[in-house]
Order: sequence, then C-alpha cells, then structure tokens
Amino acid sequence: MENTGHLKTKSMIIYPAIAAALIALDQLTKYLVRVNMQPGDSIPVIGNWLRILYVRNTGTAFSMFEGNKWITVVLTSVLIIACTIFVIKEAAAGSKVTSILLTFVIAGGVSNLIDRLTLGYVTDMISCGSFAVFNVADIGVTCGCFLTVIYLLLEMRSEGSDK
Repeated sequence: MENTGHLKTKSMIIYPAIAAALIALDQLTKYLVRVNMQPGDSIPVIGNWLRILYVRNTGTAFSMFEGNKWITVVLTSVLIIACTIFVIKEAAAGSKVTSILLTFVIAGGVSNLIDRLTLGYVTDMISCGSFAVFNVADIGVTCGCFLTVIYLLLEMRSEGSDK
C-alpha cells in the first residue's frame, strides 16, 4: 500500500517548479534587454506590429499607479499571498488545473516584484502594435487569470448541468 501523504507531497513540487521556471525565464529576458538596449530602443520582429521595445515601467498593468512604488509593492504582495493561499487549498483538495493556472499568476507577480524592489521599475519589452508593452511575467499573470476564469466558468456550467 502506497503512502498517499507522500504522493501528495511529491505532486506539490510541481507548483514551485513551474513558478521557478517562469521567474527564471522572465528574469533572463529582462536581463538580456537591460544589458543590450537602452530605454526607448526598439528592435522590429514583425514590422511595427511586434517588436522588442525597452520600457521601464514604474506602475502596474497599463502603467497604473505609475511612480508609486510602495502601492505597487503592496498590491502585488497582497495578490501573491491571496493566490498562494488559494493554490495551497485547491492543491490539497486535488484541483490541479486551478492550482497550476494560479501558479502562473503568482510567478509573474513575484518576478515583477523582484524588479520593483531591486530596480525601482519593471522591465517591459514586448510591444504588439499600439497595445501596452509587457514582459514574460505579465503573460503569466494575464494567461493565468484569463484561463482560471474560463476554467471556473466551465466548471460552474458543468456542475449546473449535473443538477
């Protein structure tokens, strides 16, 4: 007979591993941009539609709260703590999908928080047309949030059809 507690502990390792991989990828891309470009420099990838554009963002998404470092630090920290509590509860209940998706949100938040605390700004570099400039961490947060909402809506719909 297998020890299910040991199996649960082993399966919980996936969440920090996913977070570490996303944080490492984000920090690496930001580092490469900072050492090879100056703020405002742009490298076209697909014309002007997709380009690498080095921006120092002192705000949150879409530059909200720009220049207010401690507001962004507090907001990000609250998001990270709330998501971490939720991931722990969901993972313990066996909900791997929600836990993995929210791990992307946590990792993105942590990586951008690292920038805010060490540099005073977040390094953004991916520009699509006239849309906002963002980074790998932002992709993790956005996709994690969007896919979590979609997943939960589908779950609620499924539960509603079972009744």
